[in-house]
Amino acid sequence: MTTPSTTMAQALNSALRDALADDERVVVFGEDVGRLGGVFRITDGLTAEFGEDRCFDTPLAEAGIVGFAVGMAMGGFRPVIELQFDAFAYPAFEQIASHVAKMRNRTRGRVALPMVIRIPYAGGIGGVEHHCDSSEAYYAHTPGLKVVTPATAGDAYSLLREAIEDPDPVIFLEPKKLYWSKSQVALPARTEPFGRAAIRRRGADATLVAYGPTVPVALEAAEAAVEEGWDLEVVDLRTLVPFDDETVTASVRRTGRCVIVSEAAGFAGVGAEIAARVQERCFHSLHAPVLRVTGYDIPYPPPMLEQHHLPNVDRILDALDRLQRDDRPDPRFLSLGGAA
Repeated sequence: MTTPSTTMAQALNSALRDALADDERVVVFGEDVGRLGGVFRITDGLTAEFGEDRCFDTPLAEAGIVGFAVGMAMGGFRPVIELQFDAFAYPAFEQIASHVAKMRNRTRGRVALPMVIRIPYAGGIGGVEHHCDSSEAYYAHTPGLKVVTPATAGDAYSLLREAIEDPDPVIFLEPKKLYWSKSQVALPARTEPFGRAAIRRRGADATLVAYGPTVPVALEAAEAAVEEGWDLEVVDLRTLVPFDDETVTASVRRTGRCVIVSEAAGFAGVGAEIAARVQERCFHSLHAPVLRVTGYDIPYPPPMLEQHHLPNVDRILDALDRLQRDDRPDPRFLSLGGAA
């Protein structure tokens, strides 16, 4: 039988529907998630099927939505909330950093917060200001939060189900531009658990490390690089916290080179942390410096300019060019009789 083609949006909707059906403690709420089904229709049909007690709209008050979810989680529910766009989540960040992330520690483990904060994030849809942002570093830098970002429909279903079942708070970052991307997957599907990266393409010459919206870009670059003589491995992180050091370092030790691809601004981003971890763990295996291909260190640009801001195949191939140049022997060592 042919495996059906499923969009990421359909997979997320199925995950929420199955979670609501399996556990009466699960509730879904946020701005316009009820009758409308959410801006991206991820919650489409859930209110009609499960009623307004299980999937309902809230006022336009992000801090209030998160605070309400904290209380519900403390009361025994498993809230799944949607903050409509990435930059809309910032008014709720005080609640997330001060209370959501710290409750278990503050109560010496007596109070857990099994809640999921869904955030459509990153670019690629031509969104105006406050509608496209790559905010993953804020959450990954906050101890007490798990941070997840799927790149395939199968992972979207599996990771969201696991996030809802997790005893601790999870920031679930959904790449907006991948909502309508399709994968051959039969739902329900369970993939690797939290903390395990996936090797999307095997290769021998260099490792491309990507997550969320940049995984398809890395795969496209790997195919394009074949014409230039590169055999690239592509690692999809899947979860930023917990981070899979084992898979990433094993890949880089095999290939000897690493390029990290992310949409966020480069300075102090998640890509910088990955580069540091790879350098610390793979120093003696590296043939060239660890490089990053990221968004520029600017506020997210207007829609007509985002194509110049986001990492693309050409920028990744340029980074590979640098790897090749940096891999050549230093003529100073050759003149002293050093190894070629």
